[in-house]
Amino acid sequence: MAEAASRIFHTSLLPPFYPLRRGPHKPRPRFPPGPSPAPATKVVCSVPAAAASAAARASEARRVIPWGCDVDSLENASALQGWLSDSGLPPQKMAIQRVDVGERGLVALKNVRKGEKLLFVPPPLVITADSEWGCAEAGEVLKKNSVPDWPLLAIYLISEASLMGSSRWSNYISALPRQPYSLLYWTRAELDRYLEASQIRERAIERITNVIGTYDDLRSRIFSKHPELFPEEVFNLETFKWSFGILFSRLVRLPSMDGRVALVPWADMLNHSCEVETFLDYDSSSRGIVFTTDRPYQAGEQVFISYGRKSNGELLLSYGFVPKEGTNPSDSVELLLSLKKSDKSYSQKLEALRKHGLSASQCFPVQITGWPVELMAYAYLAVSPPSMSSQFEELAAAASNKTTTRKDMRFPEIEEQALQYILDSCESSISKYSKFLQESGSMDLDVTSPKQLNRRLFLKQLAVDLCTSERRILFRAQYILRRRLRDLRSGELRALTLFNGLRKLFK
Repeated sequence: MAEAASRIFHTSLLPPFYPLRRGPHKPRPRFPPGPSPAPATKVVCSVPAAAASAAARASEARRVIPWGCDVDSLENASALQGWLSDSGLPPQKMAIQRVDVGERGLVALKNVRKGEKLLFVPPPLVITADSEWGCAEAGEVLKKNSVPDWPLLAIYLISEASLMGSSRWSNYISALPRQPYSLLYWTRAELDRYLEASQIRERAIERITNVIGTYDDLRSRIFSKHPELFPEEVFNLETFKWSFGILFSRLVRLPSMDGRVALVPWADMLNHSCEVETFLDYDSSSRGIVFTTDRPYQAGEQVFISYGRKSNGELLLSYGFVPKEGTNPSDSVELLLSLKKSDKSYSQKLEALRKHGLSASQCFPVQITGWPVELMAYAYLAVSPPSMSSQFEELAAAASNKTTTRKDMRFPEIEEQALQYILDSCESSISKYSKFLQESGSMDLDVTSPKQLNRRLFLKQLAVDLCTSERRILFRAQYILRRRLRDLRSGELRALTLFNGLRKLFK
Protein backbone atom coordinates (compact mmCIF):
# COMPACT_ATOMS: atom_id res chain seq x y z
CA MET A 1 0.00 0.00 0.00
CA ALA A 2 1.32 3.39 -0.92
CA GLU A 3 2.49 5.72 1.81
CA ALA A 4 -0.54 7.96 1.65
CA ALA A 5 -3.10 5.40 0.61
CA SER A 6 -5.45 5.87 3.55
CA ARG A 7 -6.74 9.28 2.38
CA ILE A 8 -6.86 10.51 5.97
CA PHE A 9 -4.83 12.84 8.12
CA HIS A 10 -3.65 13.49 11.62
CA THR A 11 -1.96 16.43 13.23
CA SER A 12 -0.09 16.68 16.51
CA LEU A 13 -0.10 13.52 18.54
CA LEU A 14 -3.47 12.67 20.03
CA PRO A 15 -3.52 11.26 23.57
CA PRO A 16 -4.04 7.53 24.01
CA PHE A 17 -7.71 6.59 24.11
CA TYR A 18 -9.07 5.16 27.34
CA PRO A 19 -12.50 3.71 28.19
CA LEU A 20 -15.23 6.09 29.31
CA ARG A 21 -14.64 7.57 32.75
CA ARG A 22 -16.83 10.04 34.57
CA GLY A 23 -15.16 13.14 35.98
CA PRO A 24 -15.71 16.82 36.68
CA HIS A 25 -16.74 18.93 33.74
CA LYS A 26 -14.04 21.28 32.47
CA PRO A 27 -14.83 24.29 30.28
CA ARG A 28 -13.63 23.96 26.69
CA PRO A 29 -12.25 26.74 24.52
CA ARG A 30 -14.81 27.64 21.90
CA PHE A 31 -14.42 28.84 18.36
CA PRO A 32 -15.25 32.52 17.97
CA PRO A 33 -18.36 33.23 15.89
CA GLY A 34 -17.85 32.62 12.20
CA PRO A 35 -19.95 33.03 9.07
CA SER A 36 -23.28 31.27 9.26
CA PRO A 37 -23.52 28.07 7.21
CA ALA A 38 -26.07 27.55 4.50
CA PRO A 39 -29.57 26.74 5.82
CA ALA A 40 -30.10 23.09 6.63
CA THR A 41 -33.20 21.07 7.37
CA LYS A 42 -33.88 21.31 11.10
CA VAL A 43 -34.62 17.96 12.76
CA VAL A 44 -36.35 18.13 16.14
CA CYS A 45 -36.21 14.63 17.56
CA SER A 46 -38.67 14.92 20.45
CA VAL A 47 -38.97 11.91 22.72
CA PRO A 48 -42.54 10.98 21.74
CA ALA A 49 -41.71 11.30 18.05
CA ALA A 50 -38.53 9.33 18.53
CA ALA A 51 -40.40 6.59 20.37
CA ALA A 52 -42.97 6.36 17.60
CA SER A 53 -40.32 6.01 14.92
CA ALA A 54 -37.91 3.78 16.85
CA ALA A 55 -39.28 0.55 15.40
CA ALA A 56 -39.12 1.88 11.86
CA ARG A 57 -35.56 3.11 12.36
CA ALA A 58 -34.63 -0.23 13.89
CA SER A 59 -35.93 -2.28 10.98
CA GLU A 60 -34.37 -0.10 8.32
CA ALA A 61 -31.10 0.91 10.00
CA ARG A 62 -28.72 -1.71 8.68
CA ARG A 63 -30.22 -1.71 5.19
CA VAL A 64 -30.54 2.02 4.57
CA ILE A 65 -28.14 4.02 6.72
CA PRO A 66 -25.09 5.06 4.62
CA TRP A 67 -22.22 4.18 6.96
CA GLY A 68 -19.75 5.81 4.62
CA CYS A 69 -18.85 4.55 1.16
CA ASP A 70 -17.45 1.19 0.03
CA VAL A 71 -15.03 2.81 -2.39
CA ASP A 72 -13.21 6.10 -1.84
CA SER A 73 -14.34 7.43 -5.19
CA LEU A 74 -13.47 10.78 -6.66
CA GLU A 75 -17.18 11.33 -7.26
CA ASN A 76 -17.99 11.14 -3.55
CA ALA A 77 -15.18 13.54 -2.76
CA SER A 78 -16.29 15.97 -5.48
CA ALA A 79 -19.84 15.92 -4.12
CA LEU A 80 -18.42 16.71 -0.69
CA GLN A 81 -16.44 19.63 -2.08
CA GLY A 82 -19.54 20.98 -3.81
CA TRP A 83 -21.59 20.76 -0.62
CA LEU A 84 -18.85 22.44 1.40
CA SER A 85 -18.66 25.29 -1.10
CA ASP A 86 -22.42 25.75 -0.91
CA SER A 87 -22.17 25.70 2.91
CA GLY A 88 -19.63 28.49 3.20
CA LEU A 89 -16.23 27.03 2.30
CA PRO A 90 -14.39 29.91 0.61
CA PRO A 91 -12.44 29.47 -2.67
CA GLN A 92 -9.31 27.40 -2.09
CA LYS A 93 -5.90 27.06 -3.72
CA MET A 94 -6.35 23.28 -3.77
CA ALA A 95 -8.89 20.87 -5.24
CA ILE A 96 -9.70 17.17 -4.85
CA GLN A 97 -8.24 15.19 -7.73
CA ARG A 98 -7.15 11.67 -8.52
CA VAL A 99 -3.49 11.24 -7.56
CA ASP A 100 -0.81 8.57 -7.83
CA VAL A 101 -0.16 8.40 -4.09
CA GLY A 102 -3.42 7.88 -2.23
CA GLU A 103 -5.83 7.56 -5.23
CA ARG A 104 -7.46 10.88 -4.33
CA GLY A 105 -5.98 13.89 -2.60
CA LEU A 106 -5.67 17.66 -2.56
CA VAL A 107 -3.73 19.12 -5.47
CA ALA A 108 -2.42 22.69 -5.80
CA LEU A 109 -4.37 24.72 -8.37
CA LYS A 110 -1.57 27.29 -8.63
CA ASN A 111 2.01 27.68 -7.45
CA VAL A 112 2.30 27.74 -3.64
CA ARG A 113 5.18 29.36 -1.77
CA LYS A 114 6.91 27.94 1.27
CA GLY A 115 5.38 29.43 4.43
CA GLU A 116 2.03 30.12 2.78
CA LYS A 117 -1.18 29.43 4.69
CA LEU A 118 -3.40 26.96 2.88
CA LEU A 119 -6.79 25.30 3.32
CA PHE A 120 -8.96 27.59 5.54
CA VAL A 121 -12.04 25.80 6.85
CA PRO A 122 -14.38 28.09 8.84
CA PRO A 123 -15.59 26.95 12.31
CA PRO A 124 -19.22 26.22 11.23
CA LEU A 125 -17.83 23.46 8.94
CA VAL A 126 -15.82 21.83 11.73
CA ILE A 127 -17.28 19.06 13.91
CA THR A 128 -16.51 19.43 17.63
CA ALA A 129 -18.08 18.36 20.91
CA ASP A 130 -20.12 21.59 20.78
CA SER A 131 -21.65 20.95 17.35
CA GLU A 132 -25.43 21.12 17.11
CA TRP A 133 -27.17 17.74 17.14
CA GLY A 134 -29.74 16.80 14.54
CA CYS A 135 -31.51 14.92 17.34
CA ALA A 136 -31.27 17.51 20.10
CA GLU A 137 -32.68 15.23 22.84
CA ALA A 138 -29.90 12.69 22.30
CA GLY A 139 -27.23 15.34 22.65
CA GLU A 140 -28.81 16.69 25.83
CA VAL A 141 -28.92 13.24 27.45
CA LEU A 142 -25.25 12.61 26.71
CA LYS A 143 -24.12 16.00 27.98
CA LYS A 144 -26.17 15.61 31.16
CA ASN A 145 -24.24 12.37 31.74
CA SER A 146 -20.90 14.19 31.18
CA VAL A 147 -19.84 11.91 28.32
CA PRO A 148 -16.25 12.86 27.32
CA ASP A 149 -15.40 14.28 23.90
CA TRP A 150 -14.16 11.08 22.24
CA PRO A 151 -17.25 8.89 22.82
CA LEU A 152 -19.50 11.93 22.46
CA LEU A 153 -18.17 12.54 18.95
CA ALA A 154 -18.41 8.83 18.15
CA ILE A 155 -22.10 8.81 19.09
CA TYR A 156 -22.60 12.08 17.24
CA LEU A 157 -21.39 10.51 13.98
CA ILE A 158 -23.70 7.51 14.41
CA SER A 159 -26.65 9.75 15.24
CA GLU A 160 -26.09 12.03 12.26
CA ALA A 161 -25.59 9.06 9.93
CA SER A 162 -28.88 7.54 11.11
CA LEU A 163 -30.70 10.76 10.13
CA MET A 164 -29.39 10.29 6.57
CA GLY A 165 -30.39 13.17 4.30
CA SER A 166 -31.95 15.08 7.19
CA SER A 167 -28.50 15.65 8.72
CA ARG A 168 -26.52 18.63 7.49
CA TRP A 169 -23.45 16.34 7.58
CA SER A 170 -24.92 13.67 5.29
CA ASN A 171 -22.61 14.58 2.37
CA TYR A 172 -19.58 14.37 4.65
CA ILE A 173 -20.63 11.03 6.16
CA SER A 174 -21.32 9.62 2.70
CA ALA A 175 -17.72 10.39 1.71
CA LEU A 176 -16.22 8.64 4.75
CA PRO A 177 -14.81 5.12 4.31
CA ARG A 178 -17.23 2.41 5.39
CA GLN A 179 -14.49 0.16 6.69
CA PRO A 180 -10.94 1.51 6.79
CA TYR A 181 -8.07 -0.97 7.11
CA SER A 182 -6.94 0.30 10.51
CA LEU A 183 -6.23 -2.47 13.00
CA LEU A 184 -9.51 -1.65 14.75
CA TYR A 185 -11.24 -3.58 11.96
CA TRP A 186 -9.01 -6.64 12.00
CA THR A 187 -10.44 -9.73 13.63
CA ARG A 188 -8.61 -11.36 16.53
CA ALA A 189 -7.73 -14.27 14.23
CA GLU A 190 -6.22 -11.86 11.69
CA LEU A 191 -4.20 -10.07 14.37
CA ASP A 192 -2.92 -13.36 15.76
CA ARG A 193 -2.07 -14.74 12.34
CA TYR A 194 -0.48 -11.75 10.65
CA LEU A 195 1.00 -9.74 13.53
CA GLU A 196 2.17 -12.43 15.91
CA ALA A 197 5.77 -11.20 15.66
CA SER A 198 4.98 -7.50 16.20
CA GLN A 199 4.20 -5.81 19.51
CA ILE A 200 1.73 -3.59 17.63
CA ARG A 201 -0.64 -6.56 17.91
CA GLU A 202 -0.93 -5.96 21.66
CA ARG A 203 -1.61 -2.27 21.05
CA ALA A 204 -4.40 -3.19 18.65
CA ILE A 205 -5.97 -5.65 21.09
CA GLU A 206 -5.82 -3.01 23.84
CA ARG A 207 -7.49 -0.43 21.60
CA ILE A 208 -10.26 -2.80 20.56
CA THR A 209 -10.82 -3.76 24.21
CA ASN A 210 -11.08 -0.08 25.17
CA VAL A 211 -13.64 0.62 22.46
CA ILE A 212 -15.73 -2.40 23.48
CA GLY A 213 -15.50 -1.37 27.14
CA THR A 214 -16.63 2.16 26.36
CA TYR A 215 -19.58 0.87 24.31
CA ASP A 216 -20.63 -1.55 27.06
CA ASP A 217 -20.50 1.24 29.63
CA LEU A 218 -22.59 3.60 27.48
CA ARG A 219 -25.09 0.86 26.68
CA SER A 220 -25.66 -0.03 30.34
CA ARG A 221 -25.67 3.54 31.70
CA ILE A 222 -27.37 5.49 28.91
CA PHE A 223 -28.51 3.60 25.81
CA SER A 224 -30.58 1.00 27.70
CA LYS A 225 -32.35 3.76 29.64
CA HIS A 226 -33.24 5.73 26.50
CA PRO A 227 -34.00 3.10 23.81
CA GLU A 228 -36.24 5.54 21.96
CA LEU A 229 -33.20 7.78 21.38
CA PHE A 230 -30.51 5.09 21.09
CA PRO A 231 -32.04 1.94 19.51
CA GLU A 232 -29.63 -0.98 19.56
CA GLU A 233 -30.15 -1.59 15.84
CA VAL A 234 -28.44 1.76 15.24
CA PHE A 235 -26.21 2.24 18.28
CA ASN A 236 -24.42 -1.10 18.44
CA LEU A 237 -20.85 -2.33 18.67
CA GLU A 238 -20.51 -2.57 14.88
CA THR A 239 -21.44 1.08 14.29
CA PHE A 240 -19.45 2.12 17.37
CA LYS A 241 -16.31 0.56 15.90
CA TRP A 242 -17.03 2.37 12.63
CA SER A 243 -17.34 5.77 14.33
CA PHE A 244 -14.27 5.23 16.52
CA GLY A 245 -12.34 4.11 13.44
CA ILE A 246 -13.21 7.45 11.85
CA LEU A 247 -12.08 9.32 14.97
CA PHE A 248 -8.79 7.45 15.33
CA SER A 249 -7.95 8.13 11.70
CA ARG A 250 -9.30 11.67 11.23
CA LEU A 251 -9.65 13.47 14.55
CA VAL A 252 -7.12 16.27 14.99
CA ARG A 253 -5.88 18.21 17.97
CA LEU A 254 -5.66 21.98 17.60
CA PRO A 255 -2.61 23.22 19.56
CA SER A 256 -3.68 26.86 19.69
CA MET A 257 -7.02 25.86 21.28
CA ASP A 258 -5.54 23.98 24.25
CA GLY A 259 -5.42 20.74 22.31
CA ARG A 260 -9.13 20.65 21.54
CA VAL A 261 -10.08 17.82 19.17
CA ALA A 262 -12.13 18.24 15.99
CA LEU A 263 -13.11 16.66 12.68
CA VAL A 264 -12.33 18.95 9.76
CA PRO A 265 -14.22 17.92 6.59
CA TRP A 266 -12.39 18.34 3.28
CA ALA A 267 -9.08 18.77 5.09
CA ASP A 268 -9.10 15.03 5.69
CA MET A 269 -8.54 14.53 1.97
CA LEU A 270 -4.91 15.52 2.59
CA ASN A 271 -2.53 12.57 2.34
CA HIS A 272 0.45 11.90 4.58
CA SER A 273 4.13 12.21 3.78
CA CYS A 274 6.99 11.37 6.14
CA GLU A 275 8.97 14.22 4.56
CA VAL A 276 6.74 17.09 5.73
CA GLU A 277 6.32 18.61 9.19
CA THR A 278 3.29 20.85 8.70
CA PHE A 279 0.03 20.30 10.62
CA LEU A 280 -3.42 21.79 11.01
CA ASP A 281 -4.30 24.42 13.59
CA TYR A 282 -6.79 27.18 14.28
CA ASP A 283 -5.60 30.56 13.01
CA SER A 284 -6.99 33.45 15.06
CA SER A 285 -6.17 36.09 12.43
CA SER A 286 -8.20 34.43 9.67
CA ARG A 287 -10.59 32.66 12.06
CA GLY A 288 -10.36 29.27 10.42
CA ILE A 289 -8.46 25.97 10.29
CA VAL A 290 -5.30 26.33 8.20
CA PHE A 291 -1.85 24.84 7.80
CA THR A 292 1.39 26.55 6.83
CA THR A 293 3.40 24.91 4.07
CA ASP A 294 6.99 23.92 4.82
CA ARG A 295 7.92 23.70 1.13
CA PRO A 296 6.79 25.14 -2.22
CA TYR A 297 4.36 23.30 -4.51
CA GLN A 298 3.88 23.64 -8.24
CA ALA A 299 0.43 23.84 -9.83
CA GLY A 300 -0.88 20.28 -10.29
CA GLU A 301 1.34 18.88 -7.53
CA GLN A 302 -0.22 16.97 -4.64
CA VAL A 303 -0.01 18.76 -1.29
CA PHE A 304 0.84 16.66 1.77
CA ILE A 305 0.56 16.99 5.51
CA SER A 306 2.04 15.10 8.44
CA TYR A 307 -0.07 12.75 10.55
CA GLY A 308 2.56 13.09 13.25
CA ARG A 309 5.94 11.54 14.00
CA LYS A 310 4.71 7.98 14.16
CA SER A 311 6.28 4.60 13.60
CA ASN A 312 5.07 2.37 10.78
CA GLY A 313 3.22 0.27 13.36
CA GLU A 314 1.38 3.30 14.73
CA LEU A 315 0.43 4.40 11.21
CA LEU A 316 -0.96 0.94 10.51
CA LEU A 317 -2.76 0.90 13.86
CA SER A 318 -4.79 4.06 13.19
CA TYR A 319 -4.65 4.68 9.44
CA GLY A 320 -4.31 1.28 7.80
CA PHE A 321 -1.14 1.81 5.75
CA VAL A 322 2.58 1.21 6.05
CA PRO A 323 5.14 3.60 4.47
CA LYS A 324 7.72 2.11 2.17
CA GLU A 325 10.64 0.52 3.96
CA GLY A 326 13.30 3.04 4.92
CA THR A 327 11.25 6.15 4.11
CA ASN A 328 9.98 6.93 7.62
CA PRO A 329 12.62 8.66 9.81
CA SER A 330 10.34 8.22 12.85
CA ASP A 331 10.00 4.48 12.41
CA SER A 332 10.68 2.28 15.43
CA VAL A 333 10.01 -1.22 16.72
CA GLU A 334 8.91 -2.18 20.21
CA LEU A 335 11.45 -4.54 21.81
CA LEU A 336 10.10 -6.69 24.64
CA LEU A 337 12.36 -7.16 27.66
CA SER A 338 11.43 -9.45 30.54
CA LEU A 339 12.78 -10.36 33.96
CA LYS A 340 13.68 -14.02 34.38
CA LYS A 341 11.59 -15.77 37.00
CA SER A 342 14.63 -17.89 37.85
CA ASP A 343 16.41 -14.71 39.02
CA LYS A 344 17.08 -14.95 42.78
CA SER A 345 16.13 -11.28 43.12
CA TYR A 346 13.02 -11.53 40.90
CA SER A 347 10.55 -10.42 43.61
CA GLN A 348 12.67 -7.46 44.71
CA LYS A 349 13.20 -6.28 41.14
CA LEU A 350 9.52 -6.64 40.31
CA GLU A 351 8.52 -4.63 43.37
CA ALA A 352 10.97 -1.86 42.39
CA LEU A 353 9.57 -1.78 38.85
CA ARG A 354 5.96 -1.62 40.01
CA LYS A 355 6.74 1.37 42.21
CA HIS A 356 7.55 3.26 39.01
CA GLY A 357 4.68 1.99 36.88
CA LEU A 358 6.63 -0.76 35.09
CA SER A 359 6.10 -4.52 34.92
CA ALA A 360 8.13 -7.71 34.66
CA SER A 361 7.74 -7.53 30.87
CA GLN A 362 8.26 -4.11 29.31
CA CYS A 363 8.45 -2.79 25.75
CA PHE A 364 10.90 -0.09 24.67
CA PRO A 365 11.12 1.63 21.27
CA VAL A 366 14.21 0.88 19.18
CA GLN A 367 15.01 3.07 16.19
CA ILE A 368 17.52 2.63 13.39
CA THR A 369 19.72 5.16 15.22
CA GLY A 370 19.65 3.36 18.57
CA TRP A 371 17.56 2.87 21.70
CA PRO A 372 16.54 5.00 24.70
CA VAL A 373 18.50 5.15 27.95
CA GLU A 374 15.45 3.70 29.72
CA LEU A 375 16.00 0.43 27.86
CA MET A 376 19.60 0.23 29.04
CA ALA A 377 18.55 0.94 32.63
CA TYR A 378 16.00 -1.89 32.47
CA ALA A 379 18.68 -4.21 31.10
CA TYR A 380 21.05 -3.27 33.95
CA LEU A 381 18.30 -4.08 36.44
CA ALA A 382 17.50 -7.38 34.74
CA VAL A 383 21.11 -8.67 34.95
CA SER A 384 22.16 -7.05 38.24
CA PRO A 385 23.26 -9.53 40.95
CA PRO A 386 21.80 -9.66 44.49
CA SER A 387 24.81 -7.69 45.73
CA MET A 388 23.38 -4.64 43.91
CA SER A 389 19.98 -4.85 45.64
CA SER A 390 20.44 -1.38 47.14
CA GLN A 391 20.40 0.04 43.60
CA PHE A 392 17.36 -1.86 42.29
CA GLU A 393 14.96 1.03 42.88
CA GLU A 394 17.35 3.55 41.34
CA LEU A 395 17.62 1.39 38.22
CA ALA A 396 13.83 0.93 38.08
CA ALA A 397 13.36 4.70 38.34
CA ALA A 398 15.86 5.23 35.53
CA ALA A 399 13.97 2.72 33.38
CA SER A 400 10.79 4.79 33.80
CA ASN A 401 10.07 7.90 31.76
CA LYS A 402 7.94 9.27 34.60
CA THR A 403 10.83 10.35 36.78
CA THR A 404 13.45 13.07 36.82
CA THR A 405 16.04 10.68 38.23
CA ARG A 406 19.29 10.54 36.28
CA LYS A 407 18.80 7.81 33.68
CA ASP A 408 22.04 7.89 31.72
CA MET A 409 24.08 5.74 34.06
CA ARG A 410 26.77 3.10 33.47
CA PHE A 411 27.81 0.04 35.41
CA PRO A 412 30.99 -1.27 33.77
CA GLU A 413 31.00 -4.41 35.91
CA ILE A 414 27.71 -5.64 34.39
CA GLU A 415 27.71 -3.81 31.04
CA GLU A 416 28.67 -6.89 29.06
CA GLN A 417 25.85 -8.93 30.63
CA ALA A 418 23.37 -6.10 29.97
CA LEU A 419 24.34 -5.81 26.31
CA GLN A 420 24.16 -9.57 25.87
CA TYR A 421 20.72 -9.56 27.52
CA ILE A 422 19.47 -6.97 25.02
CA LEU A 423 21.07 -8.87 22.14
CA ASP A 424 19.33 -12.09 23.20
CA SER A 425 15.95 -10.32 23.29
CA CYS A 426 16.69 -8.71 19.92
CA GLU A 427 17.63 -12.00 18.27
CA SER A 428 14.57 -13.72 19.75
CA SER A 429 12.36 -11.08 18.12
CA ILE A 430 14.23 -11.35 14.81
CA SER A 431 13.59 -15.09 14.73
CA LYS A 432 9.82 -14.48 15.11
CA TYR A 433 9.81 -11.96 12.27
CA SER A 434 11.87 -14.24 10.05
CA LYS A 435 9.55 -17.17 10.72
CA PHE A 436 6.49 -15.13 9.79
CA LEU A 437 8.07 -13.75 6.62
CA GLN A 438 9.17 -17.24 5.56
CA GLU A 439 5.70 -18.66 6.13
CA SER A 440 3.74 -15.72 4.69
CA GLY A 441 3.86 -17.18 1.20
CA SER A 442 2.13 -20.40 2.25
CA MET A 443 -0.71 -18.96 4.36
CA ASP A 444 -4.14 -20.40 3.69
CA LEU A 445 -6.43 -18.26 1.54
CA ASP A 446 -10.13 -18.80 0.87
CA VAL A 447 -10.24 -18.90 -2.92
CA THR A 448 -14.01 -19.49 -2.90
CA SER A 449 -14.65 -15.87 -1.90
CA PRO A 450 -12.88 -13.35 -4.17
CA LYS A 451 -13.86 -10.39 -1.99
CA GLN A 452 -12.52 -12.07 1.15
CA LEU A 453 -9.46 -13.23 -0.77
CA ASN A 454 -8.66 -9.64 -1.73
CA ARG A 455 -9.03 -8.52 1.88
CA ARG A 456 -6.77 -11.28 3.19
CA LEU A 457 -4.16 -10.64 0.54
CA PHE A 458 -4.23 -6.96 1.38
CA LEU A 459 -3.96 -7.49 5.13
CA LYS A 460 -1.16 -9.97 4.65
CA GLN A 461 0.73 -7.51 2.46
CA LEU A 462 0.36 -4.83 5.13
CA ALA A 463 1.68 -7.27 7.73
CA VAL A 464 4.62 -8.26 5.51
CA ASP A 465 5.50 -4.61 4.92
CA LEU A 466 5.33 -3.85 8.65
CA CYS A 467 7.33 -6.89 9.71
CA THR A 468 9.97 -6.24 7.06
CA SER A 469 10.49 -2.65 8.26
CA GLU A 470 10.54 -3.63 11.94
CA ARG A 471 12.95 -6.52 11.36
CA ARG A 472 15.23 -4.12 9.48
CA ILE A 473 15.53 -1.97 12.60
CA LEU A 474 16.24 -5.02 14.75
CA PHE A 475 18.95 -6.17 12.33
CA ARG A 476 20.64 -2.80 12.76
CA ALA A 477 20.38 -3.04 16.56
CA GLN A 478 21.79 -6.56 16.41
CA TYR A 479 24.80 -5.32 14.41
CA ILE A 480 25.46 -2.48 16.88
CA LEU A 481 25.16 -4.77 19.90
CA ARG A 482 27.47 -7.41 18.44
CA ARG A 483 30.06 -4.78 17.57
CA ARG A 484 29.95 -3.23 21.05
CA LEU A 485 30.26 -6.62 22.69
CA ARG A 486 33.17 -7.50 20.42
CA ASP A 487 34.96 -4.26 21.26
CA LEU A 488 34.22 -4.70 24.95
CA ARG A 489 35.51 -8.25 25.01
CA SER A 490 38.58 -7.47 22.93
CA GLY A 491 39.36 -4.60 25.32
CA GLU A 492 39.04 -6.91 28.26
CA LEU A 493 41.31 -9.43 26.55
CA ARG A 494 43.96 -6.78 25.93
CA ALA A 495 43.73 -5.63 29.56
CA LEU A 496 44.07 -9.22 30.77
CA THR A 497 47.10 -9.82 28.51
CA LEU A 498 48.74 -6.64 29.80
CA PHE A 499 48.03 -7.62 33.41
CA ASN A 500 49.51 -11.10 32.93
CA GLY A 501 52.62 -9.57 31.30
CA LEU A 502 53.11 -7.18 34.22
CA ARG A 503 52.64 -9.98 36.72
CA LYS A 504 55.31 -12.09 34.99
CA LEU A 505 57.65 -9.08 34.89
CA PHE A 506 57.35 -8.49 38.65
CA LYS A 507 57.83 -12.18 39.36
